[in-house]
Amino acid sequence: MKSISNIISLLRILLSVILFFLKPFSILFWIVYSACGFSDIIDGYIARKINSVSRLGSFLDSVGDVVFFAIFSIIFLAKIIIPMKIWIWVIFIAVSKIASIIISYRKFHEFVILHTYANKATGFLLFIFPFAYIFLNINISSYIICIIASLATIEELIIHLESKELLRDIKGIFFS
Repeated sequence: MKSISNIISLLRILLSVILFFLKPFSILFWIVYSACGFSDIIDGYIARKINSVSRLGSFLDSVGDVVFFAIFSIIFLAKIIIPMKIWIWVIFIAVSKIASIIISYRKFHEFVILHTYANKATGFLLFIFPFAYIFLNINISSYIICIIASLATIEELIIHLESKELLRDIKGIFFS
């Protein structure tokens, strides 16, 4: 029972891969996509609720997030037209995020993506982006996501640079 949250994270990774084999934006695609998003919310909640938070669970959650985001990005971004300035901004965010991961590895000998509130907000916005895309202008939704993702990435960089020890579950710079 203690490993249920890890199983959910592994399921998210598997479901993310399954997205590749589904017709993009079909009903089944949206069901699997939604299941991936729901599993991201529920795995951490369950781990905290049954007191089974672990380094492995945190790692699997981060891997699940990266795999889901990468696969969906490949599928979704191939279908829409995004302005070049947004692409450049997204590349800057990605490079900054990679720099943060490298800094955490160099300082703490672990690859870590922090679970800050800003990173969670970014993940939520990225998850709802395809739904919002239907109703909002691509520029508006892209700018909102890029602003929040930039702030989250800068915050994560600051935390890694300033910390003497790995603060895996820090909520953010302004939270204790």
